[in-house]
Amino acid sequence: MSDKTILLVGTYDTKKDELSYLAEVIRTQGGGVMRMDVGVLGDPPDTVEISRRDVARAGGHSLEGAAQAADENAAMQIMAQGAASKALALYRAGEIDGVLALGGTMGTDLALDLCAALPLGVPKYVVSTVAFSPLLPPDRIVADIQMILWAGGLYGLNAVCKSSLSQAAGAVLGAARAVEKPRSDRPLIGMTSFGKTVLRYMVDLKPALEARGFDVAVFHATGMGGRAFESLAAESAFAAVMDFAPQEVGNHLFGGLSAGADRMTHAGKAGIPQIIAPGCYDLVDFVGWQPIAPSLRDRPVHAHNRLLSSALLTAEERREVARTICNKLALAQAPVALILPRYGCNEWDREGADLHDAEGLEAFCSEIEADCPQNVRLHRLDAHINDPAFTDLALSVFDSWLAEGVIPY
Repeated sequence: MSDKTILLVGTYDTKKDELSYLAEVIRTQGGGVMRMDVGVLGDPPDTVEISRRDVARAGGHSLEGAAQAADENAAMQIMAQGAASKALALYRAGEIDGVLALGGTMGTDLALDLCAALPLGVPKYVVSTVAFSPLLPPDRIVADIQMILWAGGLYGLNAVCKSSLSQAAGAVLGAARAVEKPRSDRPLIGMTSFGKTVLRYMVDLKPALEARGFDVAVFHATGMGGRAFESLAAESAFAAVMDFAPQEVGNHLFGGLSAGADRMTHAGKAGIPQIIAPGCYDLVDFVGWQPIAPSLRDRPVHAHNRLLSSALLTAEERREVARTICNKLALAQAPVALILPRYGCNEWDREGADLHDAEGLEAFCSEIEADCPQNVRLHRLDAHINDPAFTDLALSVFDSWLAEGVIPY
């Protein structure tokens, strides 16, 4: 008897040999396989556990309706909706422990929707001809998805593609056996940061919050991390958030590494208490190995490493960031505390550092004070965000909310 069951997803009319090979590898390793056919036009040569008719019905359509759609894109979106719905139902029923999807551009498009439907902690593997490609928008890459390039596998089995397929089969089964799914025995605090070289508060805050009985997840706010943070906030996964690195708001405004237009909104909508600080608000982050955008030229730039660089915002741009943050916080359905460190908000903007801009900092602080909404408690702090005074104030707010029952425990 197999110990873990993997949902194997693909078009069984055109990819039978490859999918059968994946199933064989999983079974040889002692795993179980449940097959889902997401093809539209051709009949698969073998019967599978979840037929393409089952998938279409799960998406609210008939298979004939999908086949008669305006084009293949519309047809596959119907199948993607059904596949996502069916996969989630199978997981909730305890019938699958992980998913492995196979495809070219169309199969990958469907697989991204399917993986997005499954909770964090469910192993999600995609074998794709466009893995890691610019074709894949960051907003569709869920937090714990894994991908491998289907090299040499567009049509038919061969020694090259078997290497990728076998790795994926072993990886998803191993992940299903090894995964430690998120626990619910301790309330979770969601925190954002930007790495210890520029923001250091988590070094002291994490153990202090753990000593109070909380678990702490720190998200690297470079686009993908912010998306993961927001998706978990939307699921009400956090007891409270310490969103201390919202520079992805400015990134979205000015063409940097965006976490989407809805960054800094889901915790408020979900009624999660928020302690906010504007860490790295003054930076726009961009891909370090690509040419700098014309709009970001002729301003100071800090090369963090070969992957990531940050350009400094102007005073007027900082005012726009401040207004945008205030507008987002005004929609919150739970208490919000905004800590404003008036001596700077990242290590590179201290006095004497390469990105120090006293005029720009004053412009931001003044705009925050002018536009701070009535539902937000503003804490002005004559210190830098990396000073002990900042962590002391953050913990003081947290402890008062804990005592008042604002933060559930």
